[in-house]
Amino acid sequence: MSEPEVRPNETTVPLMPCASVEETVGFYEALGFETTYKQNRPYVYLVVRWSGFQLHFGPAPEGLDPSRGTSGGCLVLVDAVAPYHAAFVAAMRRTYGKVLGSGLPRITRHRPGASRFTLYDPSGNSIIFIQRDEPAEVEYGGSKKLTGLAKALDNARILREFKNDDLQAFRALKSAIRRHGADAPAAERAIVLCHLIDLATILGEATDPWLTDLHALYLGPDDRHRVESELGHLAGLPQWLPPA
Repeated sequence: MSEPEVRPNETTVPLMPCASVEETVGFYEALGFETTYKQNRPYVYLVVRWSGFQLHFGPAPEGLDPSRGTSGGCLVLVDAVAPYHAAFVAAMRRTYGKVLGSGLPRITRHRPGASRFTLYDPSGNSIIFIQRDEPAEVEYGGSKKLTGLAKALDNARILREFKNDDLQAFRALKSAIRRHGADAPAAERAIVLCHLIDLATILGEATDPWLTDLHALYLGPDDRHRVESELGHLAGLPQWLPPA
């Protein structure tokens, strides 16, 4: 009898730490997941399912700090990320009355045309939804062709969308607006200020300094159109912009 062969039909299962079974189940079920297995003893084991994929959870290591957002992770490759983001955002609004954009759990923003977003659960695990045809030429370190505020915006995009680091994006844009803001076009400066307001809201920082600067800007029709075209996905944009 011939020996069994290795065949390229393996299945991998992500196993992430679970700091609280009840909080984890509550969060994922609020998003529309189905709990297919739940065990507390003799050890934690939990399985949730949504659409065609599953997430598995096991015991959390001693000293786990969910607030760091580095507990565990899973990549979910999909044909198009926008419908997934829309489904989770709608579920959050139904359950919590708002989109959870800061703290834990939360969902990152999805800019139109972006190829990924991240869902953070109560244990600090990151579930990253990535479009299968994400451009191969994406510069994960930021574009080397840009300068000034444009370069800072591109670096902030990398930090937010690919490194999930809102704090570093906030710091980078604060530094950039101080160094390059005076010489930048009005639309570019407005876009940076809007990002700072958005990030300050997420991080629990004061938004007043950036709102004050934004309201002091004069935006012509072309400037306003550019800002609205690039940042229309930000729910607070109409309230942030100065009167036309």
